[in-house]
Amino acid sequence: MALAGQVGGNCPKGANGSPIEFDLHAPLTGHQARVEAERCYYCYDAPCTTACPTSIDIPLFIRQISTGNELGAAKTILDSNIMGAMCARVCPTEQLCEQACVRNTAEDKPVTIGLLQRHATDALFDDGRQLYGVGAPTGKTVAIVGAGPAGLACGHALARLGHAVTIFEGRAKSGGLNEYGIAAYKAAGGIAAREVDYILGVGGIEVKHDTRLGRDISLDLLRSQFDAVFLGMGLGGVNAVGIPGEGLAGVEDAVGFIAALRQGVPAPVGRRVVVIGGGMTAIDVAVQARLTGAEDVTIVYRGAESAMKASPYEREVARSRDVRIKTGLRPKAIVGEGGRVMAVEFAYADGRDETCVIPADQVFKAVGQSFLAGDGASALALDGGRIAVDAGRATSLPGVFAGGDCAAGGQDLTVAAVEDGKIAALSIDSYLRA
Repeated sequence: MALAGQVGGNCPKGANGSPIEFDLHAPLTGHQARVEAERCYYCYDAPCTTACPTSIDIPLFIRQISTGNELGAAKTILDSNIMGAMCARVCPTEQLCEQACVRNTAEDKPVTIGLLQRHATDALFDDGRQLYGVGAPTGKTVAIVGAGPAGLACGHALARLGHAVTIFEGRAKSGGLNEYGIAAYKAAGGIAAREVDYILGVGGIEVKHDTRLGRDISLDLLRSQFDAVFLGMGLGGVNAVGIPGEGLAGVEDAVGFIAALRQGVPAPVGRRVVVIGGGMTAIDVAVQARLTGAEDVTIVYRGAESAMKASPYEREVARSRDVRIKTGLRPKAIVGEGGRVMAVEFAYADGRDETCVIPADQVFKAVGQSFLAGDGASALALDGGRIAVDAGRATSLPGVFAGGDCAAGGQDLTVAAVEDGKIAALSIDSYLRA
């Protein structure tokens, strides 16, 4: 079966033949933002703030928007969440702050907190003003492994506290999953890179790209050269489905496909695509495949739909793009011909003695990622296959801290990783000043 190519017939094209960039949500105009902000009750002890993992003072920043003070609103947001721009786009607000909004009780329609947060942070980036600077030098140095949300948040906070920070990043660009693992339709306009530039604009942070733990550096080396170390390298391993046929041509890792598209690398998409998985990555790659030209896309999950990690809102986004979601089907084998995938065979999860075969010329695996211990990191105590940490994000090795998805309890959310970075920075500061 032939692939649809990088751009399919049902994908809008620009004058040069490339896909037109699609933004999942149109940004609010100034007038729309003020009207929406007026819907807020500005609650005392607001439940939306309690629901936010980074505890942004949501009523305050919304009130600031209502008075036309977008830059003040942006500072309120970034004081709590330095990655507030990307979180406004990728955070499951429908399950966090917006679900807690008291407007739901009377109207079943919360204040659109995510869009208002985007409005404020976009205004700041367009203005170009840098709100933060480095603190008085302490003479202490900190190594950070991973320039993703946890590492960048930790580095930004440490730089503001006066510590010299060096970030070691295995890839060519900073941003982690925000740059490589979030579907393009959620991060239009180069927002991930703009946010990274703003964070590093604080000063006092050096980033060394193409430097990977276990290949170019070791944990022992970092511990000998720096006063403290923070590990925020995320999850480097891709889980296998564990069925025959995974080695066939056309069977791909969902995260790798998304990363290729985000970096402008040609990524041919099949006409009939099957996605195995039930999380946010499964939704992202399915919708992205449709936008890139796939004619028929099906997400298949082994459990009930209510058990999918992807939120009801995300599932609705997929369905709005004509993505089918089938549940209660367990992958049994990937069927091929001439070394290339032709279909996927599924068994019914309820145990019935029959199978379901879905034709496919491309299959995406979206069944999660796993932690890969780098050189020296194997000496760390683990919990559930990830790095064990205490409440302050300290690991079992003195002076070594960890956060984000590589740490036990990681939630695969940008906002949660940012909070881990903040907590670790304060713990590292206390450790260095002790």
